[in-house]
Amino acid sequence: MYGARPKFTFIFILVILIFFIYQLASDTWIYLAFFPAFAFYEPWTFITSIFLHADFLHLFFNLFALFFFGIYLERIIGNGSFAALFIVAGIVGNLGYLLTASNPFIPAIGASGAIYGIIGTLAVIAPSLLVYIYGFIPVPMALAAFIWVLMDVAGLFMPTGVAHAAHLGGMVVGLIYGAYLRVRSRWVRVRI
Repeated sequence: MYGARPKFTFIFILVILIFFIYQLASDTWIYLAFFPAFAFYEPWTFITSIFLHADFLHLFFNLFALFFFGIYLERIIGNGSFAALFIVAGIVGNLGYLLTASNPFIPAIGASGAIYGIIGTLAVIAPSLLVYIYGFIPVPMALAAFIWVLMDVAGLFMPTGVAHAAHLGGMVVGLIYGAYLRVRSRWVRVRI
């Protein structure tokens, strides 16, 4: 489906912005956050928490990554596949947090798991795509994904307030989906 016009990247950005405005206006957003302790009593939070963000910096970095990586990937895999990947990677990211949370009463929020799914897919189907870590270090997408995975694996053993297992769960979904695409389509690496 190479050449699809990106649609869901912009829809997800808009929904995230609406959710953030809602968070600023009301404290009831907490009922949409993912608490491991209540996950199976409030299953909608596996999805709704993807669209919540902790603060402006969290929002900015996730929207920045979603915009650039999302537009690129959605053009390659198509709208429906992109939307499904985003949601599934976000859900599996929450499952990762569920399995590793030291306190099940601390919520996880954010689109990072879903975005890591996008990154994982790109690492497999466009491994040589040049990205800039920290804004100025150019590296191939596959290496960037590997570096981010290493940082998140290390983060599992250090209390940082970041849901590292959510990132890793999303990445696993992306890597598996990217591998599936390569096998199914005899995918030729995307040339930059």
